[in-house]
Amino acid sequence: MGYYKSFVAAVSACCMVLAATGCTAGQAGSPAATEASPTTESVAAEPAVTPENTAGQRSMEQPDLAQLVDTYGNLGLVDAHNHDASGKQFQRMEESWAKYKMRNVVLFGDVSERSAVLTDSYSWHAYQSNPDLYIPYFSGFDLHDPECLKVIKDNLEQGYFGLGEIAAASTYSPALAHVEWKADSPMDGYFPEIYDLIAEYKAPILLHIDPPNGEPVAKLEQALSEHPDTIFIFAHINAYNTPEEIDRLMGRYPNLYADFFAGFSVYNPEGGLQPERFIPVIHKYPDRFMLSTDSGYGLEGGEVRAIEAMYRMLDLLGDPETAQMIARDNLMGLIHAQPATETQLKAVSELEKSTGKSYGDNLSKLEAGKILAQAGKG
Repeated sequence: MGYYKSFVAAVSACCMVLAATGCTAGQAGSPAATEASPTTESVAAEPAVTPENTAGQRSMEQPDLAQLVDTYGNLGLVDAHNHDASGKQFQRMEESWAKYKMRNVVLFGDVSERSAVLTDSYSWHAYQSNPDLYIPYFSGFDLHDPECLKVIKDNLEQGYFGLGEIAAASTYSPALAHVEWKADSPMDGYFPEIYDLIAEYKAPILLHIDPPNGEPVAKLEQALSEHPDTIFIFAHINAYNTPEEIDRLMGRYPNLYADFFAGFSVYNPEGGLQPERFIPVIHKYPDRFMLSTDSGYGLEGGEVRAIEAMYRMLDLLGDPETAQMIARDNLMGLIHAQPATETQLKAVSELEKSTGKSYGDNLSKLEAGKILAQAGKG
């Protein structure tokens, strides 16, 4: 079952339970309700904030989405985590992305299951159709099978820019806790070999880890320490987490980057509705945070609401230089740093011979990918 199918099924089941018991959304069926999620309990326990008064205060004090886009649209906002290859959702979002001035979208689909092989191909074809917009990642491999190393190498050689989203640990997520290729921890299976392989390509890996504490994070720290040349991105690092814990991890491991799911902190009551709590830690590590929509997961208003939350985080930063880094430069820095692969360079060389054009030396993966996509050779 795909990422979105899993989510829809889980939500439907949850709604039936809520209707029968009269429980609130924070009391049943979600990570926020579990005893093993203490960070969520601490957020929920803050008495001064309720969804109603916070949302009302924001609507009175803050600009609307159109004003935010007018103010920050020139930054070239990048969505660092987007599942819209699932069901080819990206075809229905392109108009909205243009309207809200989304410059790039890191695109993948289903997560750590067989269906991800298909949605990875959708991500690639979307990239081939519009290499100026899409940045394709992939998730369709079984990290417990040694064959995964060949799949990963072949995909990176082809021109994919990163691995993700990968279920490195999941206990509570209704979408990922039971996917077939889920890892038990960030050091499970062939993860160590995968980390070494992708470091050669300077390609990042986007890891889903829940809960964001205990043994899963201890194993993440082991991975970060033992593979210092590998670029790790902690997916939706703010979900059910605290600024203090994020600060601890970011301060200790310079190869750790933070994917900040703005919608969770800005609009999801389970996120505490206090996004300003994270602003100091973002300012402390401005070169390693990036924003994402997670395709609007769990939000009323879906992906457009999640885009609005990204703009609201930029507005909260109160610093144009930091906003530029968080909106675009950090993620794109990881993309620009990747050199063209042997497979790409061979294809470019053949293209030069057939067309008589010269594309220059020392191409990046991004440059080579655009040349090949535009020539229909990707």
